[in-house]
Amino acid sequence: MLEVRNLTVQFGGLIAVNDLSFDIKPGEVCAVIGPNGAGKSSLFNAITGYVPVASGEIRFNNIKIQDLPPHRVAALGIARSFQHNGLVKDMTVLENVILGLELATKSSLAGVIFGLPGSARAEIAAVKKARAMLELIGLTGLQDRTAGDLPFGQQRSVELGRVLVSGAKMLLLDEPAVGLTARERRNLTAMLRQVAGLGVGIILIEHVLDVVRSAADRVIVMNYGSKLVECAPSELHSHQSVVEAYLGHG
Repeated sequence: MLEVRNLTVQFGGLIAVNDLSFDIKPGEVCAVIGPNGAGKSSLFNAITGYVPVASGEIRFNNIKIQDLPPHRVAALGIARSFQHNGLVKDMTVLENVILGLELATKSSLAGVIFGLPGSARAEIAAVKKARAMLELIGLTGLQDRTAGDLPFGQQRSVELGRVLVSGAKMLLLDEPAVGLTARERRNLTAMLRQVAGLGVGIILIEHVLDVVRSAADRVIVMNYGSKLVECAPSELHSHQSVVEAYLGHG
């Protein structure tokens, strides 16, 4: 599904991603971990068209995407969440999730949300999909609540639901577990596995290792822009270089 070959991202004299290669298959969850400054966010930015690629190639479903702008990458089926909450906090939970349907909705987004003339059919379909997503993420009873009034963990769930409802075939999630309680992290893990079971490929940047161990099929450890190790989550502690660079001693 996603092929990254010899990817290098450079800002002046700083190499943020250095000759990185990996593949993501449909239905696979891959975690990318590493210390701050390892190049994880630069990798996401390169895949989604937010930064230029110095060298190498990125292909999605055999289409070369490294020279495409972000909206073209998104239209191909790659959706991304950002590290910081991106909700429209004065809109309802349901309306925020409907925002994720913008690319897939033929009528205007304003028409879908506000019921403008000519948008009734699209509005009905969008509301139905958004409600189904709220059920999946466990927020059915909160659809009419203002998003900004929810606890932080539930806000993160709404943001994730907005990404998932877009119908994307590849999800890039930047620290989805940040600020979540242990119970919310378990719910997140179950949700990710359920979505992957539908054939969606998932890459997540994550510092919470219990989420990495329970959600990911494979882990890529980055350090100074390069791939340090690629392995199963259960094998992380067997690599001394990973322990020293990221997990800490002892």
